[in-house]
Amino acid sequence: MKLNQDQNAGINMVTGYGADHLMVNKVRHEGSLLLTADRIVAGWAAGGFEGLTEADFAAARDLGVEIVLVGTGARQRFPQPALLRPLINARIGFEIMDLAAACRTYNILVGEGRSVAAALILDPPA
Repeated sequence: MKLNQDQNAGINMVTGYGADHLMVNKVRHEGSLLLTADRIVAGWAAGGFEGLTEADFAAARDLGVEIVLVGTGARQRFPQPALLRPLINARIGFEIMDLAAACRTYNILVGEGRSVAAALILDPPA
């Protein structure tokens, strides 16, 4: 799906996504990634949803944001609560949603200047 929105100069925005890719500022990225207004962490959660680890969420915590939007693919799936411990212990808010909702919500919040990260999960090819 393609997302259309005025692009804020110098801010990472999700401009599209599909089952096997994410588009950030019209640049295609294969695989899961962490995204903030000024940072793209490619190769994050390389094992997809089923391969998530506590270290994946520690990496999200280390971005220093106030909220993390977790996009879990085509449908909303909830990670095991223990995996979210790094965010909980750091008192960082998080929302679990499907990929489309996470992309839209991220674009709105980052466009408002909020301190937000998107943790966008794509499952590896079968």
